[in-house]
Amino acid sequence: MIVTDRWHPTAVIDPSAVIEPDVEIGPYSIIGQNCRIGAGTVLRAHVQIMDNTSIGRMCQVFGGTILGGPPQDLKFKGETSFLVIGDGNILREYVTIHRATGEGGVTRIGNHNMIMAYAHIGHNCEIGSHITIASYVGISGHVTVEDHANFGGISGIHQHCRIGRLAMVGGMSGVTVDIEPYMIAQGRPAKVYDINSRGLKRIGVSTKVRGELRQAYKLLYRSNLNVSQALEVIEEDIEPSPELEHLIDFIGKTRDGYNGRGNNPPPI
Repeated sequence: MIVTDRWHPTAVIDPSAVIEPDVEIGPYSIIGQNCRIGAGTVLRAHVQIMDNTSIGRMCQVFGGTILGGPPQDLKFKGETSFLVIGDGNILREYVTIHRATGEGGVTRIGNHNMIMAYAHIGHNCEIGSHITIASYVGISGHVTVEDHANFGGISGIHQHCRIGRLAMVGGMSGVTVDIEPYMIAQGRPAKVYDINSRGLKRIGVSTKVRGELRQAYKLLYRSNLNVSQALEVIEEDIEPSPELEHLIDFIGKTRDGYNGRGNNPPPI
């Protein structure tokens, strides 16, 4: 570890930390044991990076943020666990993200996410890339969020839920079950009410596939068919595409879980 003039003299940095070149560390920030900070990352004032936390390159971490704190989980007994954050993330003021429960467990954040002020991500979450999480969102433990999802402010996500690719969760929603890919959900409890056509178009999904996904949405949510019947019609009548196959696979994994949450193991 080579001290540079980009580290404020009031910062406290454990000797075991690995800090790559061009990292900026602001006043009164703290970096704990066995941490790694990637090149070009900026830690502003009063940031706390706790033990066993890795942050990728070119991230921006704003004041008051605490990363890698012990999980809020009664099962946690002090075992060694980790928080791994990818490249190009923006973490605004007072964000909190906890490391995992379970020996060797990992809470993982992907790349190029925007996590706004006061948001919280709990232990053992798997958060993808290009995700926007607005202020005051609370994501409980063991949640999976796929790429390009979007969360409106003051939303809460129940533990063990999965949020699918390009899904949008409206502000002040309470999510208690999985939200399928490409869908828009809102409410308490949150319900799917439309397909995210704009998001699909933005990432280059063709008009044809967007139309087929809308047809699948209508069968799943706007028909008198149950889920099994709707899936049967979808597989028989709609031309396959990677997006449609992902939707069908996601629904299958939800059904393999418990209480509508694919990450929730069935009771023994």
